[in-house]
Amino acid sequence: MRMHLFPSTISTGLLLAALLSCSPAQAGVPNRLEMEQGRSETRVLSAPYRIRPGRSVADIELPERLSIRQYDRVHSRPENPGEFFYGDEVFWIYRREHRTGGVGYPPSLIGLALDGERGTILGLRDLQGRVTPFPAPDGPWLEPVLLSESLAGDRAPRRLVDLDKIPEHVWRPLLAIEDSRFFQHGGLDSRAIARAARANVKEKGITQGGSTLTQQLIKNRDLTPKQSLGRKVSEAFRALMLEATYSKREILQAYLNQVYLGHMDGVAVHGYGAGAQAYFSKEAEELTLGEAALLAAIIQGPNRLHPVRHPERARERRDLVLARMESEGWAESGAVKAARKSSLGLKPAGVAAQGPRYFLSFAAAVTVERTGSRIEGGRGLRVETTLDALLQRRAEQAVVQGLERLKSDNRRLRGGGLSAALVALNAETGEVLAYVGGDPSSTTDRFDRARNGRRQPGSAVKPFVLLEALEECGDQRPLTLSTRVADQPLVIDLPDGTWEPENHDRAFKGNINVRTAMAESRNVPLVRIARRCGMEAVAARFRKAGLPVPEPAPPSFVLGSVETTPLELARAYTVLATPGRILEPLAIRRIEQPGGGPLVDVRRKSSRVVRPASAWLVQNTLRTAVESGTARSGALGDLPVAAKTGSSSKLRDAWFAGTAGPVVTVVWVGRDGDEPLGASGSRAAGPIWQSFMEAAVAAYPYKEQDPPVNIVERYVDRQTGLLVRERNPRAVLEYFRRSVLPPRDRFFRRDQPVPTVR
Repeated sequence: MRMHLFPSTISTGLLLAALLSCSPAQAGVPNRLEMEQGRSETRVLSAPYRIRPGRSVADIELPERLSIRQYDRVHSRPENPGEFFYGDEVFWIYRREHRTGGVGYPPSLIGLALDGERGTILGLRDLQGRVTPFPAPDGPWLEPVLLSESLAGDRAPRRLVDLDKIPEHVWRPLLAIEDSRFFQHGGLDSRAIARAARANVKEKGITQGGSTLTQQLIKNRDLTPKQSLGRKVSEAFRALMLEATYSKREILQAYLNQVYLGHMDGVAVHGYGAGAQAYFSKEAEELTLGEAALLAAIIQGPNRLHPVRHPERARERRDLVLARMESEGWAESGAVKAARKSSLGLKPAGVAAQGPRYFLSFAAAVTVERTGSRIEGGRGLRVETTLDALLQRRAEQAVVQGLERLKSDNRRLRGGGLSAALVALNAETGEVLAYVGGDPSSTTDRFDRARNGRRQPGSAVKPFVLLEALEECGDQRPLTLSTRVADQPLVIDLPDGTWEPENHDRAFKGNINVRTAMAESRNVPLVRIARRCGMEAVAARFRKAGLPVPEPAPPSFVLGSVETTPLELARAYTVLATPGRILEPLAIRRIEQPGGGPLVDVRRKSSRVVRPASAWLVQNTLRTAVESGTARSGALGDLPVAAKTGSSSKLRDAWFAGTAGPVVTVVWVGRDGDEPLGASGSRAAGPIWQSFMEAAVAAYPYKEQDPPVNIVERYVDRQTGLLVRERNPRAVLEYFRRSVLPPRDRFFRRDQPVPTVR
């Protein structure tokens, strides 16, 4: 058996990186060929994570963030990119070379000075131990994470193989069938070309190709499958350049790590590492001769020769590969005979797509909208997203755990169809921080409920009824949080009958103030408020917040009978968090074309839809809902949280929406059919929201904002809603717009309340 050993002179990782950034060269200028000027694989990247002082290493989960980026922890100050050291008073990070925002950054050693007691980040630390503040306004950052090599979310994660660690019988079959003279030619094989030409003339058609492995590697990286004479000449020149620049070993390893090996479970499998796992449930170095021959066999036509769907075709081709191994002297006759007698040995493993598939679907839609037909099939794009890679993981974990808890509590939910969605936005920028469109534990589900699942939000839209009441209230005088509202039976005449709204507890409390009505999510008082302001005025306010309401608006829309999506509701809640501006959800920051230049720079968009004071007041009532009302399941210790629950009729849908710190998050839980969930928003969606937000507010710390300048505090009588002095035994503090205050308590109207909304 002939054995070939060859030294490595250049890192194969660098070769793979170069090939990932390889674009078609100009055939007429061979002396200016360069392999680093473009990119043929789509690369979808997370946002960088910026490190800020004042937070502890544990709060921001810094070791976990580095683990996601595949950094290695070392026992002293790191000496190589991709390493970190965590000590009592210092945290060293040797950040890798990377590109973000159109700028390339070299590797750099970053030292973080820590408070030894709590691990709080104090500033930057240099090699001499000096501590300096972070440069204003931003500090150091961690590079983006590669989320996927496909916007379609249909690529299996790469499992890179190291040629030093796999036996020769694993890669030799590839050369036997595809390029037996790989180690003899310089990129082009004149013998193979002549042999293919003779065969094609004899058969009066193209039956053989003369491409070397090097040419195939370049061809697989091109941006378009179109064939032309110019392209073939270009490929030939580029093959010669590649061979002159890199060793045979590096070219072979790059090929092994990128070759297409068909689809499994609707997911594209690339590379021997992923192929070994997908077809045989093992590592590449564990493959037998027969199994390695099968992988080499299907390269010619991964769909036509798919071993699961077409086992006989695949077996015939495998045996041909084994025969070539024997004729080349690369395998003993006995080993070949045994391999040919063996079965295909398939043990398919479930293959999951790389990256957050629901978010990738969203990003793909945005990319198509932004780029149109300017790039063929989206190939070659570099897409920089806003996603926080660690928060995305925490969101998926929260959803999976929340659904499992519901199934364990309710046997009826274990039969399938139970799902959830979560959308988290940065309330300062609109950037999408985390995005889950279904059950992450499912490997087959593709429906994005966050963007396309239109469901009834129930009481989660009530804040927008109050927003209109405090802002303008139609043509009436705006209400205040101390305005009294009748919580008493109500019958509304409709063209086709009557509607009698009910409270969730089917009880009535008499006259209550607006704050209590919102905090306790009392249906009847909220309907009365909407009637006072005018249903069409409230519907118009909904539409300004991006919540669709049909015309004419049915009265039940104020209780959430209209349909919306988690993404739409999260967008609407930015009005309350900003306060007063609606932020367009931003999933993508920048798209670069294959040549590396900018294709799209996405700018943030926002617009004023309501006075800041009105939005701030509504937000403040939602804090009461968390402290003592229906949203208590979203409490986060002493942190101010503003949230609202929602449940559709017959408990089909459960919602939890709100803000904590600079993060707006909406969670939906329900069943894909029309079957009831049987759980409220507080019970089903609240724990998911809370679990995720614990991580979110640690990563994006809370900053207390001053109320808008026209917000004032005044004492009111808790029973009448009238302004009173602080010494009044029934006095409580309440917030108001300066221009909209209740009357003052006077001796001639003592104990006479503010007129009640009826």
